[in-house]
Amino acid sequence: PQMARELGGGETWPASDPRPGQMLDVSEESGSEWRRRRRREEALGFKPQKEILYNQLLPYAERLDQESSYMLGQIKGNLGRAVQLRELWPGVLFWTRKLSTYIRLYGRKFSKEDHVLFVKLVYELVVMPKLEISMMQGFTRLLISLLKKKELLSREDLQLPWRPLYEMMERILYSKTEHLGLNWFPKYFPGEATAEMLDEWKPLMCPFDVTMQKAISYFEMFLPTTLPPHLHHKGFRLWFDEFIHLYITVQNLPQWEGNLVNLFARLAMDNIGYIDWDEYIPKIFTRFLRSLNLPVGSSQVLISKYLSSAYEIGHVVVWITSMLGGPSKLAQKHLSGFFNSIASFYHPSNNGRWLMKLMKLLQRLPASVVRRLHRERYKKESWLNVIPDSYKLTEQDITDFVESIKQPVLLAMFSKTGSLEAAQALQNLALMRPELVIPPVLEKTYPALQTLTEPHQLTATLSCVIGVARSLVSGGKWFPEGPTHMLPLLMRALPGVDPNDFSKCMITFQFIATFSTLVPLVDCSSVLQERNDLSEVERELCSATAEFEDFVLQFMDRCFALIEISTLEQTREETETEKMTHLESLVELGLSSTFSTILTQCSKEIFLVALEKVFNFATTNIFETRVAGRMVADMCRAASKVYDDVLQEQELDKELLWNLQLLSEITRVDGDKLLPYKDQLIKILQRTLHLKCKQGYILAGNLLHHLLRSTTLIYPTEYCSVPGGFGKAFTEYLPIKDWGRPGDLWKLGIQWHVASPEEINFAYYLLDNFLQPELHRLQQCANGEIEMSRDDVHQSLCIVQNCLMGSGSLLPFLGGDPIRDLAPTLMTLEETKLCTGVNYDTSRENYREAIAQVIRKLLHHMLDKSEDDTKSLFVIIKIMGDLLQFRGSYKHEFDSRWKSFNLVKKSMENRLHGKKQHIRALLIDRVMLQHELRTLTVEGCEYKTVHSDLMRDLLLLSTSAYSQVRSKAQQVFFTALGTYNFCCRDLIPLVLEYLHPEKQNISQQQLKGALYCLLGNHNGVCLANLHDWDCIVATWPAIVSSGLSKAMFLEKPSIVRLFDDLAEKIHRQYETIGLDFGISDRCVELGASLSQASNPSSNLLLLTAEEIESGIQNQIAKNDEALRNYQKLIDTLLDMLDQRNLPWKFEQIAIGFLSLLLRDDVPLPTRAIKFFIQSLNHDALVVRKMAISAVAGIMKQLKRPHKKIEIDPYTVYGSCPPVTQPGDRPDNKWLHYDSSNLPRTKDEWEACLFVEKTHWGYYTWPQKLLVYAPVDQQPKLGRSRSEMSEAEQVIYDHFSDPQFIEQLIKFLSLEDRKGKDKFNPRRFCLFKGLFRNFDVAFLPVLKPHMERLISDSHESAQRCVAEIIAGLIRGCKHWRYEEVEQLWKILCPFLRTALSNITVETYSDWGTCIATACESRDPRKLHRLFELLMEAPLSGEGGSFADACRLYVLQGGLAQQEWRVPELMHRLLQYLEPKLTQVYKNVRERIGSVLTYLFMIDITLPNSNPTLSPHVSEFTSRILKQLKPLMEIDEEIQNHVVEENGVGDQDERTQAIKLLKTVLKWLMASAGRSFSTAVAEQLQLMPLLFKIAPVENDENYDELKRDAKMCLSLMSQGLLYPQQVIMVLDVIKQAREMAATTLSGLLQCNFLTMDCSMQSHFEQLCKTRLPKKRKRDAGIAADTIPPADLVRRHAGVLGLSACILSSPYEVPTWMPQLLMNLSVHLNDPQPIEMTTSLCHHVIMHEEIVVLLTERSLGSDLVPRSVRLLLKANITGWWWRLRYPVNAALLQRVAAVWCNAAPPALALTNLPPRADTRRPG
Repeated sequence: PQMARELGGGETWPASDPRPGQMLDVSEESGSEWRRRRRREEALGFKPQKEILYNQLLPYAERLDQESSYMLGQIKGNLGRAVQLRELWPGVLFWTRKLSTYIRLYGRKFSKEDHVLFVKLVYELVVMPKLEISMMQGFTRLLISLLKKKELLSREDLQLPWRPLYEMMERILYSKTEHLGLNWFPKYFPGEATAEMLDEWKPLMCPFDVTMQKAISYFEMFLPTTLPPHLHHKGFRLWFDEFIHLYITVQNLPQWEGNLVNLFARLAMDNIGYIDWDEYIPKIFTRFLRSLNLPVGSSQVLISKYLSSAYEIGHVVVWITSMLGGPSKLAQKHLSGFFNSIASFYHPSNNGRWLMKLMKLLQRLPASVVRRLHRERYKKESWLNVIPDSYKLTEQDITDFVESIKQPVLLAMFSKTGSLEAAQALQNLALMRPELVIPPVLEKTYPALQTLTEPHQLTATLSCVIGVARSLVSGGKWFPEGPTHMLPLLMRALPGVDPNDFSKCMITFQFIATFSTLVPLVDCSSVLQERNDLSEVERELCSATAEFEDFVLQFMDRCFALIEISTLEQTREETETEKMTHLESLVELGLSSTFSTILTQCSKEIFLVALEKVFNFATTNIFETRVAGRMVADMCRAASKVYDDVLQEQELDKELLWNLQLLSEITRVDGDKLLPYKDQLIKILQRTLHLKCKQGYILAGNLLHHLLRSTTLIYPTEYCSVPGGFGKAFTEYLPIKDWGRPGDLWKLGIQWHVASPEEINFAYYLLDNFLQPELHRLQQCANGEIEMSRDDVHQSLCIVQNCLMGSGSLLPFLGGDPIRDLAPTLMTLEETKLCTGVNYDTSRENYREAIAQVIRKLLHHMLDKSEDDTKSLFVIIKIMGDLLQFRGSYKHEFDSRWKSFNLVKKSMENRLHGKKQHIRALLIDRVMLQHELRTLTVEGCEYKTVHSDLMRDLLLLSTSAYSQVRSKAQQVFFTALGTYNFCCRDLIPLVLEYLHPEKQNISQQQLKGALYCLLGNHNGVCLANLHDWDCIVATWPAIVSSGLSKAMFLEKPSIVRLFDDLAEKIHRQYETIGLDFGISDRCVELGASLSQASNPSSNLLLLTAEEIESGIQNQIAKNDEALRNYQKLIDTLLDMLDQRNLPWKFEQIAIGFLSLLLRDDVPLPTRAIKFFIQSLNHDALVVRKMAISAVAGIMKQLKRPHKKIEIDPYTVYGSCPPVTQPGDRPDNKWLHYDSSNLPRTKDEWEACLFVEKTHWGYYTWPQKLLVYAPVDQQPKLGRSRSEMSEAEQVIYDHFSDPQFIEQLIKFLSLEDRKGKDKFNPRRFCLFKGLFRNFDVAFLPVLKPHMERLISDSHESAQRCVAEIIAGLIRGCKHWRYEEVEQLWKILCPFLRTALSNITVETYSDWGTCIATACESRDPRKLHRLFELLMEAPLSGEGGSFADACRLYVLQGGLAQQEWRVPELMHRLLQYLEPKLTQVYKNVRERIGSVLTYLFMIDITLPNSNPTLSPHVSEFTSRILKQLKPLMEIDEEIQNHVVEENGVGDQDERTQAIKLLKTVLKWLMASAGRSFSTAVAEQLQLMPLLFKIAPVENDENYDELKRDAKMCLSLMSQGLLYPQQVIMVLDVIKQAREMAATTLSGLLQCNFLTMDCSMQSHFEQLCKTRLPKKRKRDAGIAADTIPPADLVRRHAGVLGLSACILSSPYEVPTWMPQLLMNLSVHLNDPQPIEMTTSLCHHVIMHEEIVVLLTERSLGSDLVPRSVRLLLKANITGWWWRLRYPVNAALLQRVAAVWCNAAPPALALTNLPPRADTRRPG
């Protein structure tokens, strides 16, 4: 699907994280740069499409052009050659992987012509019909990579056919035989493709069928949306109006609506300014709002469909962004309203499953707008559509957008889900409008930095300031005062270095490191006396920089305090581990990286002061070396670039270790800085490497390791934010002008450390003096010449390991002869040797080979003499891994650095301007990562004898007696398996030897090790499941035959579990291996073109005709060999299964393997078919289940093809409509079920054209309508045994045997899991296949069993016969008329019996049976079944349960027929209408569900005719007449109906209540299933629902009230048409309190605004005079108050309450006065007094909670109106409420807001909180 989008319409969401091969877009180059590039193009011979420019900044860049040209030439020549020789594996696969590696290393560094050839060739490979899935996925990933940069290839450069890709997806994603998941990704389809796609997929668009989802999915993936404007009439104009009206018409969120939204989002993004969305914008935003599934009210019931079918936020964001701007500005207006509606949900007090979606929206929308701005203003133009100037975003558009989203973002800063999304949103908003965004963030940050009691507030604000840091320090014309905030923020952040709060400590480190990276820490205060040309802000900045030194020293003091409190003595009990905990290691990392950043960025003067402070601290303290010592050593390392005194006297053990640790860390500096001290360092190593103390010699080994790394590796020596440092005079360079400045890619001035000859000599001197003697000692020990203790061996091995790790980049690779002929090939499969800047000195000894020889000898010696020395074995395993893999850096470390780089880049990047405007340190880091990527690229290495020897040793260790040794060796073994070509084929026989049944001397541990080696790790190679026939032919039988071993440890649970895991992994990961490795002729043509392409060209000779012919013969031989292997594997497994002594566990494993070998391109051998048939009656349930699935698949294999003929429905049955007209039309009416025109005779049956697929003809007819040919042209039915194939005869013999059938039925009717068994689709497929392939042959044998089962009331028997009957009905599809008639004579009595005997346990099985039987069948074929089901379903026979079950079964059958049975629907509705007054709840619920399906067809689509099926509006009108008695009464409706069907007449009201109960069930059922929301007539029921809902009784016992509330809740979630809104408001108007609630919501959403006229109107109503109490008689008070006056006064109070409650989280200036006005009415008569009290209770409770929260967020932010409010409320009226109030709470609140010192507060006895979270 992803590739279809890439090819068809473009990406809907760009990749968020760059990969190691991310490209660099550097445009607007200077003239010199342009000339440099031209010279390079001439030297290369072509213009590169888009290369990775970081390669050109490497120290060995001048050698890379030649290397890349050679590599590209080899790829082109060999890939073309492999294709022409038709060698798919290993040739094509090997060289396409090389191409992927090339793109990762160099980007798209090839010409446009080569690019087009690569795309075309790989596309043809992807869509080859019989390609293995695993190969297809590999080719697809490569194709996606080639197409990713869409601006590189225009439509003129490349066009690809869309149909092969569609056919391939149809074959795999919608396969009838193989259920495989495929996950892959899609501008280059021809102009005519759109019309062809519409013709192909529109006929699938039946809203009631699953094919609708399929059609819309295909449209979403394939439809081209990037056509140029002059071709729009061939593109989206063909479908846009139709699809947008479909989107608007179908309102109830069907599953496919999300796909439609994704399509519109892509269309909008690719065609900004070419589509007028204004007409649809209100409806679109309404849909967006609903898709968020926000809770409204206190008792909302969410419909599950709304949760599962919600829109993807990424696509919603793209659509919104693309609609912004333009002349009308309508999208921005609605976006502002949208955020006003949902703003309160972002308040920190709110939480729910919807919050993640809201936060994602907030995070992605600003990023999307920034991407659009970048495209409009900064991105280089390409062939893609240009946005018209009138639709580009203006400055005012940007301001409006930022203002609309600012408030929700500021609220989201303190969200319960964390502040990450808000920080990313603020980062992008600050790029557009820093002056609007940064000040409010700072307003929240300064108070947060002063509070000690709210760490969450501090971490949230700091993370948001980090997001805007670059915009803050850059200043610029929009926010010039920004930089002045930096120093105050840094100084106030220092207390955050707090050892007691880990999260606060880490965010503070990140905060300080971020600002230090952006700003040179140079004291510029002296400039004020030297220069007078500075602006006011610059003068202020220069003055402030005098504090930098204080900041650095204070930061160091904080760090020292942190270190002192982190010592082991402080943080551990004596018994605890001495290792660093995870948190401590993170703090160490944060401290060292932050301190290093500060020292990198500070001036020399500040650096020297810091250095002295570190030195004094390190030399006056001694720490343990595990935790605190490591932290100090890290600080010393950061300061060690000018550290020149490292030698001290060592006396005490602790002091010696401490100094060794310091020394080992401070030697991690530039190699040339170490050379002056080499003599002293060598002396120290000589004295310490052989210390007896293990901790001592490990630290000495680290020193040796760091010395070698520092002198041999290539790395940048500085990461300063400005090239050349800060040492220049202020007259020529002013550091404050570089705050936040990005690095210039072409003027980075990277200072590289490249090993000098002196450093290399020093490194070899260290190896000669320290490695060579150890190797010699270990050699003697291995030869038995000397004895070494275990500690000595471990010590020597540690020295060897440190030498190897330190000099890994210096030592040449292992040499030796390659092992050939592991895989048969006509190609050369050479290793990729990349330049990494190291010139290997072949004249010196290759210590890598020497280490390999000695370690191998030592290993075998140890395994013989001291196998239990596991510590030394661990080191040997590590050394072996490094020998095989290590070239200077480790993959896991690189991945960690890459991830860290991305996080930092994300937090500091400027996506608006683009062009890699990153800070200099980040760019240097990226260049270094590019170098490491090159050193780590070890794919496709040649497999040599030395590798083989090491791998065999690793295998030996992987089967050791010690589990930890096995585990560590296996990890290294698995990593190496993926590195060397075809090594698996060499090693599998060795692994399988441990499983050989005749080997008696295999231990349990060896067997476990071998099984783990076969199993592999979670993401590596699984030896038991390689996609290679040669391997699995050996592996699978070996696994099974191991069960025959006398030494098998099956009593051990761990061994049994391993075999289970192995079988389960094979089943889960196995993908069908190909038998046909053919390559299409089109591929061969493209391969020849690629081989002949020049610039660069390979030095390979073109293939001769003989070689090409040889390739063809080789391919044929490979196909034959694969087929032989397939049959051999089946035969071998069957031979093993024939052995009677095979344990049951291995028998089941073998049968499982056998079932994996079923395929749709080659039939299963007859012997295997016979085995599976016999296994249907196996004693073991698990075997029977596998056999049922297998036999069902075999039936599919043996299915005979049936001929189809094409008909034209328009010429036969009606004229073609001028436009697409979905629904019932004259030309599709012949498909309807018509009882007066059913095929009841043989002639009518054979003349009838049956169309089985129910979706054909509803929307439109397919281009070719195929129906089955007449019976005389179909395969023969009623065949004798002699006319059958051998495989069919085997099946026929078994299923004709009464004993076999009796045993089979006995097993099938057994209970499996009581209470959990369900209708089994696999058993159904088995019987369907039997009756389809053999027609009536087995019916006589099965009929007696069916008769017995149908009369058996046990659920397992009923389920079994239901599966048989469903299989029979579906299997008789091609039977002759006479056989069908005979079948129904048998089935009809069976079904009547079954329906009369139906039970609670079996009703769902019979419903599934009938629904399955009716699926994809022409209803005219099943007319006997439908007529049978329509026979009085509510007869009362069997009670209410039987009635409900009969309706359920009928509903299952009718629902499958969708729109084709209008007559049956009308008949059923006519039958049900008089029976709607049922009192039995289960019958009512079922009738409600049936009514939903009856009216589901009543849907209005664009251009559709009214349906012939029942209309919901007509039905509702009839219902309303019957409910009139209830509508006319004024009082509330009570449920007083007795639960029984009364005999005789009942009054109208009783009948109406019974009817209403059924109608409520219908409304509830239809809310989640129908395609449109409530129609006008249904809305007329709302007044009735309002009369029921407020009834005061327990809703748990009152079904009527509960259903009414549920209906109101569900109806409130539906979309309303504009004309329906008036109706709803009219209904609500009748309920004053509901009208007030609605008004409050409208005010909160800003649909209405609170103005003076509204306030004065309500205040005037409030002043309506009522008679005084003393003038009224107490006994008749309610009667003496004029009702109109009371209503008017109550309306005024409700209006004021609505205004107050519309601001749940803020206090507008008008609110205190309104509250004071309301308090006057506290003693008014009911219901006024209740309304007033409730309003005050809610608002007071809200404000206290919110304001106490805000107190913790800083009292400075609380407006004066809030203080007035609380003052007024506390003193004025709260004491009058009827709720218990905590006096301490009042005292605290009063004190807080009157700035007094508050007493301690216990938050108890608060009134219950009302739900005020309303989006409106």
